[in-house]
Amino acid sequence: MESNQTWITEVILLGFQVDPALELFLFGFFLLFYSFTLMGNGIILGLICLDSRLHTPMYVFLSHLAIVDMSYASSTVPKMLANLVMHKKVISFAPCILQTFSYLAFAITECLILVVMCYDRYVAICHPLQYTLIMNWRVCTVLASTCWIFSFLLALVHITLILRLPFCGPQKINHFFCQIMSVFKLACADTRLNQAVLFVDSAFVLVGPFCLVLVSYLHILAAILRIQSGEGRRKAFSTCSSHLCVVGLFFGSAIVLYMAPKSSHSQEQRKILSLFYSLFNPMLNPLIYSLRNAEVKGALKRVLWKQRSM
Repeated sequence: MESNQTWITEVILLGFQVDPALELFLFGFFLLFYSFTLMGNGIILGLICLDSRLHTPMYVFLSHLAIVDMSYASSTVPKMLANLVMHKKVISFAPCILQTFSYLAFAITECLILVVMCYDRYVAICHPLQYTLIMNWRVCTVLASTCWIFSFLLALVHITLILRLPFCGPQKINHFFCQIMSVFKLACADTRLNQAVLFVDSAFVLVGPFCLVLVSYLHILAAILRIQSGEGRRKAFSTCSSHLCVVGLFFGSAIVLYMAPKSSHSQEQRKILSLFYSLFNPMLNPLIYSLRNAEVKGALKRVLWKQRSM
């Protein structure tokens, strides 16, 4: 059996396996959430581009997060929506692998962007006098570019290892998209190397950065408590609590999904976790940042006021 031989030409995505009537309800429900995801992140991105007061490192990274969230959701949700209304829930093998690659790349990018945003807050609160020197535009560009390049290279490593496997069945994936662990099950060869690399990668990309974020926020919390001004303390808490909510949602669901033992969750529970991870998280991020961030709300009011006065 040749290691690079592919026998499967298309894959059946089983999805949620519910009644047809419920599938139509889920289609409308998920379409609404997907629309909110694109609209919310698009508004955040537009505000940052239009309002010069938001042209700071924190909001530059937030604009990258908005781009990642829209791309992340778009890598899986459109196909899921199509399958909910189509009788034949089939995806060709090449688009399936491309979906796996894009999902991994954008997930890793979001993880790293969140860590960079945490570093930005750490410098801003713990070293305010050196903030403009440390977080200059060159540093911001290098950090953002590194997140994107490293993420896509790491995802490419996984795809390269996958394409070395022979795929001869089964032809069905018990998921709503080509999730990497489900793709492993299509191979008719030993996938222990792929699973080991995925586990090490998950530990490196999820657990390590999550620990760094926690340590950073302990320093941030100590610095906030030393702030004498009550207004300054509230502003710092407001900004950091928004980021901490996003970090907790993202890392929490990702660690449970990729690091927990297989036996601890059923396949249906994993589908729900993946759905939360790929659709609900990107939708909640702009809500969290807009509702708890006075500068974003102020920018929205200024843009709306300009539109009315024109």
